[in-house]
Amino acid sequence: MAELTTLARPYAKAAFEAALGESALDKWSNMLALSAAISSENGMSVVLTSPSLSVEQIADSFVEVCGDELDTKGQNFVRLLAENKRLILLPEISSMFDKLKANQEKSVDVEITTAFEISSDVSNKLEQSLKDRLQREIKLTSKVDKSLIGGAIIRAGDNVIDSSIRGKLFKLAESMNS
Repeated sequence: MAELTTLARPYAKAAFEAALGESALDKWSNMLALSAAISSENGMSVVLTSPSLSVEQIADSFVEVCGDELDTKGQNFVRLLAENKRLILLPEISSMFDKLKANQEKSVDVEITTAFEISSDVSNKLEQSLKDRLQREIKLTSKVDKSLIGGAIIRAGDNVIDSSIRGKLFKLAESMNS
């Protein structure tokens, strides 16, 4: 995992700088997401690792599958990755690009998991509170997990706040066993 991140980082940064320079962060994010999805498909992974195909054939096949979703710069990026035998890094590159994009836009995706459905009023208050605390725009999604018993788990980027009853019971049991 760390090796993939190390290999993907310069490509993600280069794509981000190119997208930022042309004010096309969303467009590049979409192109990279599509490319990542395509590179993860079983049939495409066979093509990407085929020793009988040349670099140009692999790049052409990949660009052809992407169709009109890739602009000229996106196609050049794919060809560069193919030339360096790095097309398999596209999922990691896309993920890193999206993190750079969110940081640039000062936004964060927040997922709240609760034991019961929360009202829109509570959701709005929580969103405003997190916005003030994190100093970022919040994209809040919520889901229900009855196994939490009560409380909530909030995931904002790399931060996780577990104030669920299940989490507290687990910590209590863990401290009693040690």
